Amino acid sequence: MLPDKYKAVWVSHSSIGDFLKCPRAYFLRNVYKNSQGRKVNIVNPALSLGQAVHEAVEGLGNFKAEERFTRPLEEAFEEAWGKVSGKRGGFKDEAEEGEARARGLAMIQRVVNNPGPLKNKTVRLKEREMPPNFYLSEPDNIIVCGKIDWIEYIPEDDSVRLLDFKTGRSEEKEDSLQLPIYLLLMNNLQKRKVTGASYWYLDKDDAPKEVTLPEYEKAHSDVLSIARKVKEAREKKEFPCPKGEKGCYACLPFEKILRGEAEYLGVGEYNQEMYVVR
Repeated sequence: MLPDKYKAVWVSHSSIGDFLKCPRAYFLRNVYKNSQGRKVNIVNPALSLGQAVHEAVEGLGNFKAEERFTRPLEEAFEEAWGKVSGKRGGFKDEAEEGEARARGLAMIQRVVNNPGPLKNKTVRLKEREMPPNFYLSEPDNIIVCGKIDWIEYIPEDDSVRLLDFKTGRSEEKEDSLQLPIYLLLMNNLQKRKVTGASYWYLDKDDAPKEVTLPEYEKAHSDVLSIARKVKEAREKKEFPCPKGEKGCYACLPFEKILRGEAEYLGVGEYNQEMYVVR
């Protein structure tokens, strides 16, 4: 008998990251639904900046390689910025928004000046109504999902390389499960060999930075180990904050939403209620 996808535990890089930081934060962001039957989420300037830059740069993949830079990338960024401008992006005033927008434009200009692998052919994982996903473990009924920013096609050996755009100021930690999860997705959802991976820190680097791919078996084992803990917590309905009742930096902003201390912005694209927390 096949497992039921609709009863499966779905995990992603972001949800696992929430769980590792604070199970209570994981619950409030990924499980909890309010009286309207909606999940809740938080908007802030850093996330809005990242959203606009990613939308513009990833949008290049919708065009053939030779056509990608025929339209000014700044126009695509301004269109994306319009979706997060003002209160919708969590900006407290025009000065804060202006600073974030300037940073975003600088990242876009860096890509225009140094397109690097973005000029090359790409491969896309299939997306339908859900993000790319596969069964991490059918016996456990655990599915892993995720959206990879960019997959470069290497014609010389018919292989692929993954590229992740970073818009924050800090670098990804070595023990991050992002690369393991992306490797699992690429190995299970397309047939070409994965021969490399890079992070592109758009705020400071003119070119992507090579990172070492994990071994597939270790990646699978590491992700499944945490995913099983997530499943156990959901089954037991136990999501304690490591700091106890006083809460921590990860869960306290969501607790403010529950207490009515956050500003409601409206319903977002995933039917989540969006809030600004000061």
